Amino acid sequence: MSTQPLVSIITPSFNQGKFLEETILSVLNQDYENIEYIIVDGGSSDNTLEVIQKYQSRLAWWVSEPDKGQTDAINKGFNRASGEIIAWLNSDDVYAPGAIREAVKYLVENPQIGMVYGELDFIDEHGRVIGRFNAAQTDLHRLRRGFVHIPQPSAFFRTDLWKKVGPLDPSFFFAMDYDLWTRLAANTELKYLPGKTWAQFRLHTDGKTVTSDDRCWPEMLRVHYRDGGKPWAPIVMKYWLRKLAAPFLNWNRRRMFK
Repeated sequence: MSTQPLVSIITPSFNQGKFLEETILSVLNQDYENIEYIIVDGGSSDNTLEVIQKYQSRLAWWVSEPDKGQTDAINKGFNRASGEIIAWLNSDDVYAPGAIREAVKYLVENPQIGMVYGELDFIDEHGRVIGRFNAAQTDLHRLRRGFVHIPQPSAFFRTDLWKKVGPLDPSFFFAMDYDLWTRLAANTELKYLPGKTWAQFRLHTDGKTVTSDDRCWPEMLRVHYRDGGKPWAPIVMKYWLRKLAAPFLNWNRRRMFK
């Protein structure tokens, strides 16, 4: 029996078959042995099932059935997870080699830390690095002000905290991770490890970061007001500034895919 903590990785999936195999291999080829890998597909109509079945002998569990979207799929996967440490990796993103081993090592050596996260590169649909996420140390106070700085694919947290603050709110389409970060930060210290690139986030024309980015900040404001935030808070000001800058941001995003 392994003495390493069991790590549960969840991949929510829907019609991303052209990227899914790379995602799966980035998990299965990690140099950390004690991984429980779960894929929750929403009933894809592309080649997703063919890709999953190719690797099903190495999966702890998988399912392909209609669901209520990404948030629902992640919750479903976490309900199946039995690891001490958990994370989710979307079906078009990838882990860097050694990511899970390094994250587990830090959490084992620092039991007071509930979540650890590293750096993240942006890649295009061909896997070419096209940018870098602005990761930085944050905490509940800074999160509530709109300074998130947590790259979701590079974040790993403890299951006992998930059981305390979860599940993800299924009414969120985009900011379910921000909502989770605030709840985790209210209960534990979040730790950023600069210089540790643990994942790559794929930007492509079918990804919701490109197609639905305008839904993120309104959902973040829902968290703000739900938790007693004021209308003149910094996060509200950032929302309006971002709204004013939206035409330029959208133009720049479209330019990346020409």
